Amino acid sequence: MNIAQLLADAAGNSPDAPALARGNAITATYADHADRSAGLGGSFLNDLGLAPGDRVAIAMKNAPEYSEIMFGAWHAGLATVPMNARLHPREFAYILENSGARACFVSDDLDQSIVEAAAMIPSLEHVIVTGSARYGELLGAAPAELAAVDGDALAWLFYTSGTTGWPKGAMLTHRNLRAMNDAYFNTVDEIAPDDCIIHAAPYSHGSGLYMLPHVARGACQVVPESGGFDPDEVFGLLGSWKGATFFFAPTMVTRLINAPGLADADTSNLKTIVYGGAPMYLEDCLKALDLLGPKLVQIYGQGESPMTITAVSRAVHTETSHPHYQARLASVGTAQSGVDIRIADENDNDVPTGGIGEILVCGDMVMKGYWQNPEASAETLRGGWLHTGDIGALDEDGFLTLKDRSKDMIISGGSNIYPREVEEVLLRHAGVLECSVVGRPHPDWGEEVIAFIVPKDGAEVREAELDQLCLEHIARFKRPKTYLTVDVLPKNNYGKVLKTELRELAAR
Repeated sequence: MNIAQLLADAAGNSPDAPALARGNAITATYADHADRSAGLGGSFLNDLGLAPGDRVAIAMKNAPEYSEIMFGAWHAGLATVPMNARLHPREFAYILENSGARACFVSDDLDQSIVEAAAMIPSLEHVIVTGSARYGELLGAAPAELAAVDGDALAWLFYTSGTTGWPKGAMLTHRNLRAMNDAYFNTVDEIAPDDCIIHAAPYSHGSGLYMLPHVARGACQVVPESGGFDPDEVFGLLGSWKGATFFFAPTMVTRLINAPGLADADTSNLKTIVYGGAPMYLEDCLKALDLLGPKLVQIYGQGESPMTITAVSRAVHTETSHPHYQARLASVGTAQSGVDIRIADENDNDVPTGGIGEILVCGDMVMKGYWQNPEASAETLRGGWLHTGDIGALDEDGFLTLKDRSKDMIISGGSNIYPREVEEVLLRHAGVLECSVVGRPHPDWGEEVIAFIVPKDGAEVREAELDQLCLEHIARFKRPKTYLTVDVLPKNNYGKVLKTELRELAAR
């Protein structure tokens, strides 16, 4: 059941096939990748003294080494803790401490942030910079045997942004990742051995999860030289790499199709853009289909059900003659392979077809639970169903349409931002009586963060002070872009802030 078997099989079937690349340069064949990961696995157990089940954290921008470390940990029977490279040192520190990670791999650009975090965590024994002499030593160690692991063994500990101030660790097992991998081939797309995935979106999230089906087919993983997303760099890579797949947030698709370089770019090597993580505006979707051709697939998932709840297939994107064509494009599609979906009321009773309620999900891809949080696990997985917190409706053909995000999550540039996390930081200011954070539509990033501030009587609250407070406690991308001072926050009879009214006010 060990997910690392995918790499071992690919290396056995196609040892000389390109496995990893940076820009246009191949950095490892499949034989190389398997040898390096097995060597890392041996180092984890023998040099670093880790034991099966221990956690290995990764704080890196995209790089070929990311895949080596992930598969090395799995090879040795360890679990990985990928972390968003844009986090604040305090946020790194929380995840490292909460996960109990004993080792952390870090790219040199993030070394100082992790050093700051590690100083607060006695349990973190090893911080290794990729590209260092120490990393080279670990790669060259005697390989470990592929660990035999149970399907329910932890493989990937994914920290979701916290609605209550701190994130929760969704425990994804080897069985969960296998189910996601199978659903990709059955529902999302097919992959040929000479195809590739270009990781312009973070390895720590959806793009990294999609390394699995590409390794399973012996396709190459390509990391842009920049380590991130730049439309002109994407166009350049498409000139060199055939059968290219991307996982993009909708805002990245929008930036790509509006980039000046698209007019002169050759996109014939672009095979598929899988987009998800936020709604795609219908006009942008239609424009992308017009400019790029039938190359779009949409997925809807959560960290608790990785990349695997529903999908809008390539065929649905091109079925323009269907009477509900535009409504289907505006939906998030039908259940992926192996997934059951229900729409339930507040008492977990099914609602009629077309009725609105909470989206509940069941299947082998649903997480085992939240790390060291049995109360949250029991609540979210009650009755054997994942309670997503998202509100939606199913039509008679099984198409799911999202109606609202009950958790008030803001999605900016493909990153999830939970308002309460920002609000708790703003309330640290001595002059802030109340505050509320909402998202406002933004043409490039999807949404931007807006904060409404109610000052205490006679208090002066300067934007620069609020900015500094945020920069001290949370990642820069979560910081509000605009602060609006109001006398009172709109509330209902129960005292709950009416965020719908605030979003309307922010839009005006």
